[in-house]
Amino acid sequence: MVKQLSKDQLLKDIDTERRRLEKNLSSLSEEDMMQPGVIGPWSVKDMLVHIVAWEKLFLDWYQAGLQGSCPDITPVGMSKKAIDALNQDIYEKNRCRSLEDVLSDFRTSYQQTLTTIKAIPEEDMFIRGRFEWTGRLTLADYIAGNTCNHYAWVNRMIHKRARHPIR
Repeated sequence: MVKQLSKDQLLKDIDTERRRLEKNLSSLSEEDMMQPGVIGPWSVKDMLVHIVAWEKLFLDWYQAGLQGSCPDITPVGMSKKAIDALNQDIYEKNRCRSLEDVLSDFRTSYQQTLTTIKAIPEEDMFIRGRFEWTGRLTLADYIAGNTCNHYAWVNRMIHKRARHPIR
């Protein structure tokens, strides 16, 4: 994915990737969404939980940054092993949730995230070090990573699964 250099471009990319994901999801049955194997044991439903969890993490990071504090779970310096453990924990805590509940959270989280992003001043998005928790990256990098880049990744995984279904 292209690195966004403006708030307008970032919002456009978020909208484009979300619409692509929503279109793909609309073509799936409930059974398709519950079938494990998109990534390991994860189903499409589990992938949506993953997106929601990371959107909520972003919102927590941003709020902590506005208050001048560091979030409890910080992305800076997180090892792949720590990220994998966090993702596993998210999966374990949510795997028994209903699809209806997950889809509701998926829609609500997106609206909350988008509303927050639209309210962020553009200069705050692109100044390195504006928020301590962003490390060497900008806020825009974290926004993209937890929205449009995440949506595109999930979409690719769903398409890959559709081409090579598990039997």
